[in-house]
Amino acid sequence: MLNIRVEKTQNPKKKPAKGDKLGFGHIFTDHMFMMNYDEGQGWHDARIVPFQNITLSPAAMVFHYGQTMFEGLKAYKGDNGEVYLFRPDMNAKRANNSNKRLCIPSIPEEDFVQAVKAVVDIDRDWIPDEPGTSLYIRPFVISTDDHLGVAPSKSYLFMVILSPSGAYYESGLAPVGIWIEDDYVRAVRGGIGFAKTGGNYAASLAAQVKAHDDGYSQVLWLDGVERKYIEEVGAMNIVFKISGKIVTPMLNGSILPGITRDSVLTLCRDWGYEVEERKISVDELIEAAHNGTLEEVFGTGTAAVVSPVGKLRYKNEVFEIGGGKIGELTQKLYDELTGIQWGKRPDTRGWRQTV
Repeated sequence: MLNIRVEKTQNPKKKPAKGDKLGFGHIFTDHMFMMNYDEGQGWHDARIVPFQNITLSPAAMVFHYGQTMFEGLKAYKGDNGEVYLFRPDMNAKRANNSNKRLCIPSIPEEDFVQAVKAVVDIDRDWIPDEPGTSLYIRPFVISTDDHLGVAPSKSYLFMVILSPSGAYYESGLAPVGIWIEDDYVRAVRGGIGFAKTGGNYAASLAAQVKAHDDGYSQVLWLDGVERKYIEEVGAMNIVFKISGKIVTPMLNGSILPGITRDSVLTLCRDWGYEVEERKISVDELIEAAHNGTLEEVFGTGTAAVVSPVGKLRYKNEVFEIGGGKIGELTQKLYDELTGIQWGKRPDTRGWRQTV
């Protein structure tokens, strides 16, 4: 168990008022968690301090070689005032999967969860309680050695910052448009596609800008070798309902093993749906759109939870999904997941943890 030193702010910031537009990731709370790693000493000096800028050498390796990991989860305020986290142990496991690939020292899972709970508890008054709002939690690690040379760093900084947030998409649960990218690629098997690291997102920006300029919310990536098989959306995993079956790309090392993805597939199986985790080609998807068997499309992720897709674009064709409206299953999944997260529905699987 971590011995966390706490230094509370002497200059608390003004909290957002009820009805304020929170957006996503723009506002930050009063405190943050920090912990250092040094070779030979391990992780040490766990502390919660006032939210502030940090100082690094211009030669810090994170700036030059991109050795960094991040995670994302949320805290929710229930009607009874309780504060909940959703499957934080899964975030801890995934963080270490990313760390291993990036040669970052692992963080004991219980320490990761303790750090998150501790800083959320300090700033629990920042958690909004209006419908659709939450406290977004961003744990991350950066390499801090002041040395130019391609090798793993010998020192790191683990931090957790918090941001009261509204809906990820301004449109809320209104179906979004997705651009199937047929030029750029993001990741390949054997690479770092499954890790949550900055380089994956930097690689997505050019296509994202192109899609936004044409009125689409997100990019849907194809595999980086054959440019044939569906992978994931820039900020979400993707799920299709085709002829009554739930179909989603299998985890093959080039897409993120999403925690919301896992939760959605678990719910679908529990509800009696046939779930297929497999390769799905863009040609199969387009054929299903043409013949009417593509019934629903939705993304899954921490930020958006479940996001309905109402329009797909591929090359010069645009397909409307489900009349451009949210599908019945998509709505059911959103209601069940958010109900568990906010403490409004029974949690029979042990997914909800109280802070």
